[in-house]
Amino acid sequence: MLIFHPHNEFDDLKNCYWLVGGTHLGSGLPNFYESGQIVLKFIRYKYKVMTSLDKLSKMFKLEYNLNIKRDTMREINTSVITDTVAKLCINANIYLNDDIKEALIKGIGNETALLPKNILNILVENASVAHDTKSPICQDTGMAMVYLDIGQDVHIVGGNITDAINAGVALGYEKGYLRKSVVGNPLTRINTKDNTPAIIHYNIVEGSNIDITVSPKGFGSENMSRLKMLMPSAGLQGIKDFAVETVKLAGSNACPPIIVGIGIGGTMEKCATLAKKALLRDVGTDNPDKTLHDIEQDLLEEINKLNIGPAGFGGKTTALAVHIEVFATHIAGLPVCVNTGCHVTRHASERI
Repeated sequence: MLIFHPHNEFDDLKNCYWLVGGTHLGSGLPNFYESGQIVLKFIRYKYKVMTSLDKLSKMFKLEYNLNIKRDTMREINTSVITDTVAKLCINANIYLNDDIKEALIKGIGNETALLPKNILNILVENASVAHDTKSPICQDTGMAMVYLDIGQDVHIVGGNITDAINAGVALGYEKGYLRKSVVGNPLTRINTKDNTPAIIHYNIVEGSNIDITVSPKGFGSENMSRLKMLMPSAGLQGIKDFAVETVKLAGSNACPPIIVGIGIGGTMEKCATLAKKALLRDVGTDNPDKTLHDIEQDLLEEINKLNIGPAGFGGKTTALAVHIEVFATHIAGLPVCVNTGCHVTRHASERI
């Protein structure tokens, strides 16, 4: 095999690269790969020599990994994302997650008084009726929160992903006969009439899939959530006191029995995101961090001693679970957010 070494022909080849539609050499490997294939054909035709994309990349003083090619990227059309989000909006609002249903049933066994037992039984029955009649489990069908873990080997085609997600929310709330609860501006308060825009969180991960979770957040519980920028000197006890105080102030307004999501660390907005995401963990699963697990159990015990109980009528089941997420923070801060989730804390997930 002859190896092509362009010396005097380099400018000619570079001009060819531009002519065949190559973009600026520093703009990224996928473009170089596509245009490089065309340049290879030009070299072989004009100079009657053989070379390779690897040699070509060295000519342009680029390092190129031949294993990274656009043709290995998985294409996902935005229409699939729209349809998936629509389905998840409907399912999350109709079907109670098994882990929560089991926790409610467990609560019935823990209660000794008749009233909290009856209320928990009604909540379980309500979930069954919603399932059987394909009706929303609660009249407040929430503001759509959408979490996406997007594989870095995914190439999204067909349009803008944010537009596709919002289109899915609009479609799901229309097809599912779900109440539209979103106003376009918090001051003028005019209903958008399709429950958009959604609150969207993007996360880039390894792989070639997209994992989507839709969590419709009702504002009975959302309005009872609180955030505080504690000083580091407040310590663990300050965090516990703030969490218990938040649940106590919420009373019946958060629609207990609740799930308590606690975010600790980061910055003001990060701890709120952590608290919100903590609500998505299955009830009954242990925190992998033993220290956090022990804190969760201590707080759950303390919260259930408040005697708020199911629907606020008293009892031992004020909370079904306490979930904590943490993140690194600044030496001068201790941000804490407590996000309360109601007795259904809806969410549904699917992988594309």
